[in-house]
Amino acid sequence: MSDIIQLLPDSVANQIAAGEVIQRPASVIKELVENAIDADAKNIQVLVTDAGKTTIQVIDDGKGMSETDARLSFERHATSKIREAADLFALRTMGFRGEALASIAAVAQVELKTRQVSEELGTKITIAGSKVEEQETVSCSVGSNFLIRNLFFNIPARRKFLKANSTELSNILAEFERIALVHPDVSFSLYSNDSEIFNLPATTIRQRIMSVFGKKLNQQLLNVDVDTSLIKISGYIAKPETARKKGANQYFFVNGRYMRHPYFHKAVMDAYEKLIPVGEQISYFLYIEVAPANIDVNIHPTKTEIKFENEQAIWQIISAAVKESLGKFNAIPTIDFDTADMPDIPAFEQSNAFVQPQIHYNSDFNPFKNNTDGSSSNTHTHYSRMSSPSTDWENLYGGVGRASKMNQEASPDIEEELIETTFEAPVASTLYAEETMVEKSTQHLQLKGRFILTSVKSGLMLIDQHRAHIRVLFDRYMAQISRKQGVSQGMLFPEMLQLPPSEVAVLESINDELTALGFDVTNLGGGSFAINAIPEGVEGLNPVELIHNMVHTAQEKGGDVCEEVQTILALTLAQASAIVYGQVLTNAEMSNLVDSLFACLSPNYTPDGKIVLYTLREEEIEKLFK
Repeated sequence: MSDIIQLLPDSVANQIAAGEVIQRPASVIKELVENAIDADAKNIQVLVTDAGKTTIQVIDDGKGMSETDARLSFERHATSKIREAADLFALRTMGFRGEALASIAAVAQVELKTRQVSEELGTKITIAGSKVEEQETVSCSVGSNFLIRNLFFNIPARRKFLKANSTELSNILAEFERIALVHPDVSFSLYSNDSEIFNLPATTIRQRIMSVFGKKLNQQLLNVDVDTSLIKISGYIAKPETARKKGANQYFFVNGRYMRHPYFHKAVMDAYEKLIPVGEQISYFLYIEVAPANIDVNIHPTKTEIKFENEQAIWQIISAAVKESLGKFNAIPTIDFDTADMPDIPAFEQSNAFVQPQIHYNSDFNPFKNNTDGSSSNTHTHYSRMSSPSTDWENLYGGVGRASKMNQEASPDIEEELIETTFEAPVASTLYAEETMVEKSTQHLQLKGRFILTSVKSGLMLIDQHRAHIRVLFDRYMAQISRKQGVSQGMLFPEMLQLPPSEVAVLESINDELTALGFDVTNLGGGSFAINAIPEGVEGLNPVELIHNMVHTAQEKGGDVCEEVQTILALTLAQASAIVYGQVLTNAEMSNLVDSLFACLSPNYTPDGKIVLYTLREEEIEKLFK
């Protein structure tokens, strides 16, 4: 039997590696920028066209490469960071596997120009699909200049599944921000379709955060600085009053590398327990320094997950550091007795004589006594006139004896007839009402400010009022979007909205759907927007927070199809506008909500699949009483 195991060709192996490392244009930018930082570059420029689908260019002023190094850099597992296995446990550089350039060259057309400081001329290499097409000596500036064209040109299936330009650009900006935040000493710039999005000069960490997310964040941050034998933590956390449900900026950086770590995230959020509402998030930028031998950065292809040796101890240190900062900067609510607005309390002096309060009353006052002249015997004339009862007792109760005598003479038959006449009608009306309610309920009951109870033919129906209203509003907003007939309510004073560049791209991509809903948002430039009108029926909501939530939801969901974006916006707006739990409803309001719910095509479930109503059948109720 012949052998069936064989080595893969380099071109196939490179494409397999590219599937792990290069997922989208943002992955290419991440790898190239990290390599530039490892080359000690102080100025890095990133230029993209069509969100990186057409071209990606990364220019740096780093060390550059020699002719031999430039050629070897595109080979698999070719790296300048590792010489032996022990180096894996002392890594402080960004890239070290030697797969990035080989993976990029396997799925794109790459042109590299590079030159070292000691050389007068540089090297130009052109590669497409892992095949070297050209290599020559050229004149170029010091550093490296990578030009990536037609990403996934030889893998049509991968290129087909790339998202819309707005979504891919949002991912590029997210990766760019992560790198820029951890390297404030490097100057960065980013251009999209020849339009400048970022221009970040070298500065401090706090100033870099302000440059990326806006100066408004400066008043919201508290400093964190803890140094222990195990780790060192520095950075910033946000004040509790800045918590929000979506869109919080949450970043962990370990030894200059961005990291996702749900376990450490819980340590931060536990420190804010009882300081922020349940379900809301807080922003933080925490920079952790730890010995490289105590972590493993090689457990994930994109190196965004890191394994720590002492995770439980680090969890406690992070939680304690955040709590210390909250207490140090008085972020925890306290009672302050040294305020200037305290009332003046007079000092006790024994020389002051205290007089017992005296009670003054008119001993002659009698509200039941009238004077002979028709006036009251005291100053309370009006009260005595209004309150004095009649003293003609015989006339008042004169009929009691006659009525008693008539009752004694009445026959037993008449007495029974009177009793039947008195009680039979209410019993009959009650039975009729119960019978009517079984067939068609006109009365509803609200339970715990959350559920609506109504009687139906099959039993008792329980309706979640918040979810029912979401279902009704969602269908209404979707109909408005499809007809583009959203009714706008103009604002007397426009609200100002400030967004970072990564969210500006998302807002611009959903602006048509916002207009169809009834919003009027004007771009003022520099990430500033004016909200001139909002949809009718949401006047009580904060329009800035509402649009923030829509942008963040669209960013998280990554919807690139028009219908998906419309669904996301309609659902977000419906969830924000729906009646809340605990809101007391009148019977008319409950009837209107129930009628509107059953007019929907899918009344049983919300648009995101949650149960709206449940029917407790009559048979089930009867079993409870057996």
